[in-house]
Amino acid sequence: MARMYYEKDANFELMKKRKVAVLGYGSQGHAHALNLKESGASVVVGLYEGSRSWEKAQNDGFKVLSTADAVAESDLVVMLVPDEKQKNLYETA
Repeated sequence: MARMYYEKDANFELMKKRKVAVLGYGSQGHAHALNLKESGASVVVGLYEGSRSWEKAQNDGFKVLSTADAVAESDLVVMLVPDEKQKNLYETA
């Protein structure tokens, strides 16, 4: 039987000690980044140079870096780019 985990089963204080890179700032990346930030996590957004989302993420209060730089300075990485772009991003960043 599968075990179900709930908020009470986790300690979010551990997340506050780590920097999270959110790769992508579309519908999923935007929502996750804001949720993590509002919960007290340190979040950096990783985007490709020239991304239309770059300025939006900055205006939302995020430090925005190239994908490679965001990954390099983070402890945890959340890849929230479209499925068809994930393979290339993983292999090149």
